Amino acid sequence: MRRFPHFLPLAILAACLAGCGSSLSVASIQLGRGVNADGTVAGHTTTFKPNETVYVAVITAGAGNGTVGVKWLYEGRVVGEPTKPVRGAAATEFHLQNAGGFPQGEYSVEAFLDGQSAGTRTFRVEN
Repeated sequence: MRRFPHFLPLAILAACLAGCGSSLSVASIQLGRGVNADGTVAGHTTTFKPNETVYVAVITAGAGNGTVGVKWLYEGRVVGEPTKPVRGAAATEFHLQNAGGFPQGEYSVEAFLDGQSAGTRTFRVEN
């Protein structure tokens, strides 16, 4: 009978842990006029006034570390692409503001986890 080397089970375990170490995922994307103390969005809406700050919260679930980012777009043009580190289940808040007021029109925000798109929310700015 042939015997396996003693290190083989440890090598298999290490490979599995390296590939299976993160279960982090995006559970939801919230859009609104304010933010709660825990980072979730307050005042959910998809319509904003030109002088309002737009908040988005990317809610993650699971374990592991990653990078959450958003891409803000106005009429198809990128107006911002911030990122933040995230660890485990959390609400990661981003906001968009313009001291001079936003132009009226169609906007969107796309959320990412580790560079992979997790979804898009659209919104309007109007008087």
